Amino acid sequence: MSDLWTVTEHDFDPTRQRHKETVFTIGNGYLSTRGAFEEGYPRDHRATFIHGVFDAVPIVVTELANAPDWLPLTVYLNGERFSLDTGVIEAFTRSLDLRTGVLTRTIRWRSPGGMGASLVFERFTALADEHLAYIRCSVTPDFAGEIEFRAALYGASDNEGAAHWLRVAQGAHAIPDGPLPIAALQTRTRSSAIDWAGAVRLVATAGRRSGHGYWDADNAPTLTLRMKAVPGKVVQVEKCVAQFTSRDLAADLVRAAAVTRASEAPGWKAALTAQTRAWAAEWARTDVVIEGDEEAQIAMRFNLFQMLIAAPRHDDRVNIGAKTLSGFGYRGHAFWDTEIFMLPLFTYTAPEIARNLLNYRYHNLPAARAKARGNGVEGAQFPWESADTGEEVTPTWVPHFADRNKLVRIWTGDIEIHISADIAYAAYQYWRATGDDAWFAEKGAELILDTAKFWGSRAEWNADEERYEYRDVIGPDEYHEHVDNNAYTNRLAQWNLETAFEVLTWLRALAPDRAAALEQQLDLSEERLAHWRDVADRMHLHVGETGLIEQFDGYFRRQDVDLAAMEPRTRSAQEIFGIEGCNETQVLKQPDVLMLQYLLRDHYSDDQIRANYAYYNPRTDHTFGSSLGPSIQAIVACIMGEPDDAYEHFIRAARADLRDVRGNAGDGIHGASAAGTWQAVVFGFGGLRITPEGWTVTPRLPRHWTRLAFSFFHRGQQHRVDLRPEGA
Repeated sequence: MSDLWTVTEHDFDPTRQRHKETVFTIGNGYLSTRGAFEEGYPRDHRATFIHGVFDAVPIVVTELANAPDWLPLTVYLNGERFSLDTGVIEAFTRSLDLRTGVLTRTIRWRSPGGMGASLVFERFTALADEHLAYIRCSVTPDFAGEIEFRAALYGASDNEGAAHWLRVAQGAHAIPDGPLPIAALQTRTRSSAIDWAGAVRLVATAGRRSGHGYWDADNAPTLTLRMKAVPGKVVQVEKCVAQFTSRDLAADLVRAAAVTRASEAPGWKAALTAQTRAWAAEWARTDVVIEGDEEAQIAMRFNLFQMLIAAPRHDDRVNIGAKTLSGFGYRGHAFWDTEIFMLPLFTYTAPEIARNLLNYRYHNLPAARAKARGNGVEGAQFPWESADTGEEVTPTWVPHFADRNKLVRIWTGDIEIHISADIAYAAYQYWRATGDDAWFAEKGAELILDTAKFWGSRAEWNADEERYEYRDVIGPDEYHEHVDNNAYTNRLAQWNLETAFEVLTWLRALAPDRAAALEQQLDLSEERLAHWRDVADRMHLHVGETGLIEQFDGYFRRQDVDLAAMEPRTRSAQEIFGIEGCNETQVLKQPDVLMLQYLLRDHYSDDQIRANYAYYNPRTDHTFGSSLGPSIQAIVACIMGEPDDAYEHFIRAARADLRDVRGNAGDGIHGASAAGTWQAVVFGFGGLRITPEGWTVTPRLPRHWTRLAFSFFHRGQQHRVDLRPEGA
């Protein structure tokens, strides 16, 4: 049996370099570092992203700034620089231990001059102390002479050409009983003026030292160690790096903090013990066991690992971007992906993380209110893309995917408004699952009431039809723009308004002072509340006699396309038909209606869900559309008692990054898809259903699965579920 906790590659393929950098990303909830090589490689996309460290950039407004590089550790064998783009690679293995977060690379290499050696690089970012990161390098030479190690901090990192950092200071700091000083660097982002400081410690832990030094290279302070090379004898060094930003403490303190932490940090062995213990605690509440399907098991753990390393544990001012902290895609911006796809994972396995993510939205209510005012409406309208301040950061124009000389107008920031209801929904679900009344009274209720205020204000009255509508919007299915009465948007808006009354009633009973304060602050007059009831009661909803829901006004009249007849294909429907052409078809990027029925499961019968699944599933661009859809479609198929169909959707989501299904995993992890696989397994195959009365499971395991086990928290208590096939 394979190791179901390890992702491994057995050879180095430079053409897959960018994809593998994403796969081998490591992190600790404070920062993540892509799997680039310590010594570098031509045209690599090395990056470390730290939560909340945004800086301005032309066209796309703002982006997470690629932090100064803590990885550089170069090795010289009798003066020849080790690099995989020179010499001969005689053996290569790289593996990520998901159980401990340790990335290991083992190489047998022969230099152009004939120097041969086995090299092992190991590294991890400390989960037990988020400001620390470690690299250990072991070299076993087959020659006599000298091995030199150079450990640096590199301050001139960029975002694929966009430079964000200016050097502030650097230098060496002596430490007691140490042959080498601590090397430190401090830099500052150009626009947002966030300071970063790093300090590096380098020690030899095996072999005889023959010399050492410190180089005060501009923006790249470097420590050097020279060691005696004896054939067959291991030489080993450890690099420890401490990092702080002025988001953590005052700018004039960050450098001293980094130096102190680096000098006092435990060595590799003790730090790894703490790392293993910290990860064991994470997996004790998060792990999902799948027996009978090794691919699904390792993919599930990989996806969970990628979510856990992006999850902020000690900061409630940040969100998780669509590409987590693993790549340059989407510039680190956060979307509805967090609330609808990621939040359930954390709500049920790590409620304190879910609360942090919801607090990010609460802290940014002022920006959401400002966006609403700018659009001539009231309440809180959350941005489609959000960064550090909660302002709208969706780019207005981007280069056309087929012709970089053309620009495409991006409308999502203007009219994809369903995100406000998505955030309200996530806050409500967190409250129901955790019973965190104190948080809900203080923050959650305000999120729901102020978004309801937005929906009440944004509703448009159609006098001819005597109904309320939301016109000129984009639903989750982004193949169709400028549509009227998107079913998902209208129904979630109605839910938001109806839930606001439930919340207000609860708040008046249990926290009357808070209720009174919010009623005054948000101007919740009887007249306004009456308007909300009217909007909710007379909302335009597309529900036919058979239960089939039209995705938006006129959708059924658009061109029907037989996607199955177009297989096999290597391009999305939007690439094939063009942006405007695809908009005139019924082809979906993802099925809004099925998502709606999943979220509001109690409001739809199995027959209604079956009718919509049968209609929308064959019209969905499964492989090349949105990565968000497959996991939800898997759950819907499970609801209908069709686990084999569900498995096809699930495995598509599970393979998204490990197999680079869409060809864009090099841009970063598909965070919503990764988290969505947990929902597919737990709520789909496991059939977990939570109601005010308690919880039940109705398992619908794929036929080849012999066991499914998971745990979840409900109202402060952890429950463990262990499922086997019927009769087992």
